[in-house]
Amino acid sequence: MEKALIWSSWILGAYLVGSVPFGYLIGCARGVDVRTVGSKNIGATNVYRTVGKGWGLLAFACDFLKGLLPTLLAVQFVSTSSSLIPHPSSLPVCVGLAAVIGHTLTVFMRFRGGKGVATAFGMMMALAPYPSLLAFAVFVVTVWLSHYISLGSMLAALALAGLVWAFPATLLLRVIVALIAVFVIYKHRSNIGRLVSGTENKIY
Repeated sequence: MEKALIWSSWILGAYLVGSVPFGYLIGCARGVDVRTVGSKNIGATNVYRTVGKGWGLLAFACDFLKGLLPTLLAVQFVSTSSSLIPHPSSLPVCVGLAAVIGHTLTVFMRFRGGKGVATAFGMMMALAPYPSLLAFAVFVVTVWLSHYISLGSMLAALALAGLVWAFPATLLLRVIVALIAVFVIYKHRSNIGRLVSGTENKIY
């Protein structure tokens, strides 16, 4: 019972941290309800477009840290207290995933949220930094060439799902990354339609 309580506490805590809608809060602080303007998404890209570049970057940083910090804390906890819980190597992966789910299905916004890209990137930087940095390079190059953040996000997610197989990682992490990539593509389905029709907004 005690071990199950430890697991559930970590998962619930990570979910609640991930649920904090920083993009929405930053918009409100600037007098903008990002749910009603632009793409109506609370993620960093919509904040960038509707509130300002600096505020969008702040939203990205906050969303990134929502994935990074809980996962790093779980890694540290497992390294010092693995005997306290069953399947300790799985805990950081599940904690990171809980943070991503919190961001995309936040309890504070009636289970609506962002697309999870920045938070998933934070999670993966804690668990698999080298493939994550390579995937980020794919994102940067794609956005630089195409000027589409949505395209960069989707290609980076797909690249990460492949790259994680080229580096040491557990099977659980590889499966979770593949599922996150599918979810990221799904969350961008409206963007895909606009990309095909040529009406997607460029970042610059």
